[in-house]
Amino acid sequence: MSAINDFLIQNDIRIVDNPCISPDFCLDWDFLKSEIENGGVKNHSKSEVRLHDASLRLVEGSLGDCAWQWTAEKNGGVSDVLESGIERGGIWYFPATYNNLIHLKNLLQEADDESTVFPGTEANLSSSTLGIGARFTTLHWPGVFWAMKHLDMGFTANQNSIPRELVYDVDKMLEGNLDKVPFPFIGADVPEGHQGQSVQGMSHGAVIENLKTGFHKTKLPWSFNADHQPIGGKYDGRENALVEGCLFATYITFDLSPELSVTKVPESSEKRSAYVKRELGEPLLEEIGRKLSEVDYTIDAEQLEKLLCYVWPAMRKMKVRDRRYRQVRENAFSTEKGRYYLRELSIDELPGLTSPETTAVMLTLCELMDMSIQFVAPAFGFQKNMPYEDNLELESLIRRQWEVCRKFDVSIGFHSGSGKSAENYQVMGRVTHQNLEIKTSGRYTYEMGRALFDSENDQDQKLWSDWFGFTLDMAVAGAFSNQDTERKMARSFITQAYQTLAKEPPSRIYDCSESCRNELSSLRANPDLMFWFEYNFLYVLAAEGRADKSALGDHSPAGYKQRKRFYTISDEGRLRYSKHVASYLIFLAKNTGLVEADCCDRAKFQLDSMSCCDDFLAGI
Repeated sequence: MSAINDFLIQNDIRIVDNPCISPDFCLDWDFLKSEIENGGVKNHSKSEVRLHDASLRLVEGSLGDCAWQWTAEKNGGVSDVLESGIERGGIWYFPATYNNLIHLKNLLQEADDESTVFPGTEANLSSSTLGIGARFTTLHWPGVFWAMKHLDMGFTANQNSIPRELVYDVDKMLEGNLDKVPFPFIGADVPEGHQGQSVQGMSHGAVIENLKTGFHKTKLPWSFNADHQPIGGKYDGRENALVEGCLFATYITFDLSPELSVTKVPESSEKRSAYVKRELGEPLLEEIGRKLSEVDYTIDAEQLEKLLCYVWPAMRKMKVRDRRYRQVRENAFSTEKGRYYLRELSIDELPGLTSPETTAVMLTLCELMDMSIQFVAPAFGFQKNMPYEDNLELESLIRRQWEVCRKFDVSIGFHSGSGKSAENYQVMGRVTHQNLEIKTSGRYTYEMGRALFDSENDQDQKLWSDWFGFTLDMAVAGAFSNQDTERKMARSFITQAYQTLAKEPPSRIYDCSESCRNELSSLRANPDLMFWFEYNFLYVLAAEGRADKSALGDHSPAGYKQRKRFYTISDEGRLRYSKHVASYLIFLAKNTGLVEADCCDRAKFQLDSMSCCDDFLAGI
């Protein structure tokens, strides 16, 4: 038994109410075998897949452990491919281990090139997509699958920043050796993987949920984005683990900021000129000039040299990482479809708004270094969950970038895309002709808050009350912090909360922390209040639900006990959440023009009529 599975079993952390922590979806094969023997497993009939002369189904035990049920029309074959199987009455059962998931992907894609059980890159996914992640659980998937089915379009259904949000190495987690991520707005560092689940577990769970709901029968492709894959800097030492962990991702976002943060640009023009000639070489510099001329961009020589000095170390490391992503897929997967992945270049981390010249140079470098880019993410000055106030200015900013991107046949990635106005999304879609990606991770934590807030279930209401109280505690503590950034941000969140209510903050709210707490406690607990939105994602792994900074991102049993609370919400809460997720995706698809308005309206009408969780799932 692996160390992570032993840890989970010893602490009674089970898949049924705390999934996707281990890379495996079977923690205790011996116990599941006994349930299979006694007929005590659930047979997920919707999951059935045909492979030549056999059928495959997913079965699930009482603790959430899963196995693959293989029924063959003739003997032989599968026991040589999948591992640790048992045969009972002519039917084979194999544990849902991560290794078996790799083998299964090969089996399915060799048998059916159009299989969509696993994430892929087909159809619209390389040019037009919505990036759907959640910063705290995996409960958004039913809503995502429902929306894709009824909009008849696949999206990036699994998107998370790794290792910031997902644990990149469960062994490092168990050793207590996860790195810390700075969060200046709370004045503290929080351990990586602050959602609690592993990237391998998230990969596995998405496939499992796809099969349970029967979404794979639609044959709609969907993708998995390993977002903000850090290049260089302090991440050099764990590059291999990051590459291995993201094996099932079909869409890699390269984040150059770690290397850029340690790169020093020579101050003198002579040293800069010498550097670029030495490091890039005259042939590549000539190719850069020729390509920029082709796309009608003339960049001042000094500006170009400064930019090349700044980005070249990161670009070289990006090339190394890209080779490793390719190699690990070639080693694991047997089909070209299974090996292929999309690339996004994140340049929104460079200081300030991204200039079109910068975008042109970066895309030129990628092309000349044989790294085809499908999406590029410039910085537009977006704030999470905040509309862009001036649509004319936004249109101008996007149009300038689009004039570059269209010449490279690259779509625009809009990061921090949650919570923009309908008009903002209309501008994005219109200017790019729907060649876009919008990342919306933060939105779905908010939608869970709305679902619990509206739920009539007592347990859901208790979770909502505790969750809101946690963010109130964070806001009060932050508002009186001795750290300037934390104090300033907390007070801005409080001010915006009152603005949402069309009120001014009470004049004495900052007299003392007790006064602040009393004033905020007099407000009705509302998911639209900004301080709840900003702090909410930290609650899921906060030991005992405490707002103490030492309790945040707790990967011990105490943190996972807290996480379990979300997986034990009522069916009413789950249905409300799934409907909120699907509704937001319909809103995005309609306003960006990704899906015809009539189709979106029909889907919304059908969604609004749903009043039963089982009926909702049946609609997938």
